[in-house]
Parts: sequence; C-alpha cells; structure tokens
Amino acid sequence: MKILLKLAYVGTAYCGWQAQNNGNTVQQRLTDAAHRLFGFECDVTGCSRTDSGVHANGFCATVSKRGELGLETSVPTDRIPRAINCFLPDDIAVVSAEWVDDGFHARYDVKSKEYVYKIFTRQERDPFLAERAWHHPKQLDVKAMNAAAQYFVGLHDFSAFMAQGSKIVDTRRTVFSAEVSSRGDTVEFRVSADGFLYNMVRIMTGTLVEVGEGKISPDELPNIISSCNRSSAGITAPACGLYLDRVFYK
Repeated sequence: MKILLKLAYVGTAYCGWQAQNNGNTVQQRLTDAAHRLFGFECDVTGCSRTDSGVHANGFCATVSKRGELGLETSVPTDRIPRAINCFLPDDIAVVSAEWVDDGFHARYDVKSKEYVYKIFTRQERDPFLAERAWHHPKQLDVKAMNAAAQYFVGLHDFSAFMAQGSKIVDTRRTVFSAEVSSRGDTVEFRVSADGFLYNMVRIMTGTLVEVGEGKISPDELPNIISSCNRSSAGITAPACGLYLDRVFYK
C-alpha cells in the first residue's frame, strides 16, 4: 500500500511541479517533507506536471518508500496532513491523505482533470490577486466567451491549442465541459477533459479573451479548432491565473 495525498499550492515561487536540478519545485519540497516525516527516502509521483507559476487547489500525488512498492508508517492516516505540513512551506499544504493499492498510479489512473482560469477585469489592480489571476483591465463579453467555449466540448484534435515545439504525437483530447462565468470583476473559465496538451488551457483562455474583446466571433471557434494551426488561435494567457482544480480517478 502507498499513500495518496491531495494538496493545494500557490505556484508563484516554484518552477512548476516536477523536480529538477536547477530550480525550486513543488515535487522536491513534498519529497523532502515526506522524508522528514517518515524517516526514509520517498518516491513522490504527481498526477500532472504543472508549469512554473501555475497553482493547484486539488493536486494529487502518491508517496511510497524509495525503490519499493509500499510504505509503512505508524502515523494515522487522518494525522498525516497536519504532520507533513509541519515540514512544508506556507504556500504548499496537504489537505487529505488515504491509502491506495501498490498498483495505483497517480498520473496514469486519472480519468479526467478540471482546470480553472481566473481573469481580473477591474481597471485598477488588486494587490491581493497579484500572481493569483490575470489582470486584464478591460471588460469582457462573458456571454460571447461562454458561447465560444461550448465548441471545445467533445473529441477534437486540439493542435491549434498546443504550444509550438511540443513533442506530443496524439493531440486528440475529449473535453467534457467548458464554461465561462463571472462574479463581480472576476471572470472564470472552467474546463474538464480526459487530458490536456502543453499550454492548452492557457491558449484556450487567450482565445476566449479575444472573443470577449470582440476580436474573434464565437462562431469562428470550429474553424480554429479544425485548422490544427497554432497561429489560428489566440494568445497564450499568463500562467498566474491557472489552477489545477480537481482530479478524478477511474
């Protein structure tokens, strides 16, 4: 058996999730914290690879003893979050823990993921949202953006919404839901799918913002999608507004 952790983090100070030799990462911080808690080297496997500056509300990761399938600990499961949080910085927090089978894989057993992108549209910036949302000081047509977002739903080749230079071969993904809504000065784009290409949500968001500005008609989305051409879609929204919100397993 190994432990599945659900965690939240602010990604501003990190070079993304995945551990690397020359940067501060969430995975490395969690690996170090697990080592200090359990008293042995641990393997930590995440459900995804969030980029530098991207946040998470419901990221999932498994912890096992390095080089072995399982993990043994005398710490009760319900106390693990509080215990491991003692060794984590304030911008990372484990919120729950549960035992899973050794055959469970945090990444490959994912059924779907949901992302949220936040846009702050007030003319004046909000210091409490700095690096937590895209400050876009222009009003957006949320109704038009939501109409455009519906064209994402279904199985499509999303090559037009993938960063150039990506080495992914199969660019087809199934989007289960896509919605744009607003509350006050904050516009949110929420999208769930069986998987996402590199920068896919950020390019979707940038395209929808251009719809909201009146630069692209909602009815142009089918042609943009079918073009499979990155230059047909909109800009890549900045990382600061993106959150991995929920992960669903098989």
